[in-house]
Amino acid sequence: MTEKTNKRKKVETLVKLFSKHYPEPGTALNYRTPFELLIATILSAQTTDIQVNKVTKKLFKNYNTPKKILNLSQKELEKKINSIGLYRNKAKYILKTAKILIEEFNSQVPKTRKELLKLSGVGRKTANVVLSSAFAKAAFPVDTHVFRVSARLGLSSGKNVSTTEKELTDLIPRKYWIDFHHWLIDHGRALCKAQNPDCKNCFAKKICNYYQNQTFEN
Repeated sequence: MTEKTNKRKKVETLVKLFSKHYPEPGTALNYRTPFELLIATILSAQTTDIQVNKVTKKLFKNYNTPKKILNLSQKELEKKINSIGLYRNKAKYILKTAKILIEEFNSQVPKTRKELLKLSGVGRKTANVVLSSAFAKAAFPVDTHVFRVSARLGLSSGKNVSTTEKELTDLIPRKYWIDFHHWLIDHGRALCKAQNPDCKNCFAKKICNYYQNQTFEN
């Protein structure tokens, strides 16, 4: 049996396990519109979703469209998001993005990766989050959880984010991309943490490379 066949069988098993243990996969960011998700995702870089939700709960009450956001000055927006890491840069990105959306996209969040990448503060991961969660388009965002957990499970090589995305999208059936992305994040938060992963209680340990290596070393 080839390595790729082994990995595909592992994916089939993980789909069953993940769907059982994480039956409602979805983003932890709170949003009502594609624009709100876009802004929340920009804010989420190097910040917890919990903290982002606290900030956006207040921010989106009065500033939930590109036009309304632009009613704020840089300093005013900074003050509203200053509990979030890198808030000065993020305020700058958000104001630039709002301006681009108004001038180039009729105030609507675009539905293609190429167009999303024209927005300020939007990289491939953010674009993929918006595509998958706001528009239900097949995309596979790779954040720190996805990068870590997929490497530990033996689904990716763990070289870098772009390589990991290609490896996962080549391996995992397209129909599972959106859910599998969320499952990896849920697993990373619940058990497969960066520090002190709870391997003992992990339901996937029998097919996990990281666990097998740890067991072998011990």
